[in-house]
Amino acid sequence: MIFDWDGTLSDSTGLITRAMQQSAEDLGWTVPDDKAVHNIIGLGLPEALVTLFPAIDEQGRGQIRDRYRENYLREDKLCPPVLFPGVMETLTRLREDGHQMAIATGKSRVGLDRILKSMGLEQFFHATRCADETASKPHPLMLHQLMEELSGAPKEAVMIGDTEYDMDMGRRASMARIAVSYGAHEIHRLHPYEPVLCMDQFGELLQWDRL
Repeated sequence: MIFDWDGTLSDSTGLITRAMQQSAEDLGWTVPDDKAVHNIIGLGLPEALVTLFPAIDEQGRGQIRDRYRENYLREDKLCPPVLFPGVMETLTRLREDGHQMAIATGKSRVGLDRILKSMGLEQFFHATRCADETASKPHPLMLHQLMEELSGAPKEAVMIGDTEYDMDMGRRASMARIAVSYGAHEIHRLHPYEPVLCMDQFGELLQWDRL
């Protein structure tokens, strides 16, 4: 079972949005609205910045990348993200039942390791992949790498996420998809990717008939 992090397990959409908007304001740029920032959540940071600020050159993207990291860390200290309701209980049950669990995220390796450590989840997942050590979503490379590391096959796995990028990545990897409705992208955007389950609450995963 391969999970996205931001917007699927962690209620961090607001934190990401505030940090990105503050970064644009710091540089005197047009501040993207909430919907625009939500749209890029899940992508690796370089890909997200190109999408959000297509007219900005490489130097400018370097500036906002640095500002974003500073603002994100500050926001994270002021108001750390938490897991969505039911996530810890559900993951604990899945682990007790013997399921292999992994994370495929647009976060950086440093960022994911920091949050897993702060939540005491370092040993919870059997494998993780981050956008800065492989191809960004929706390219399926991180899923292929996770399958190789865990000696699994796509037909034995499921990708669980809140964005089109998660669904598209899972489809490209010939993997079943499960969508959540409470994350960064509206659920109607995920329906075309034919998820086998759409969840309004994370705990609904335990009722999935393929478990």
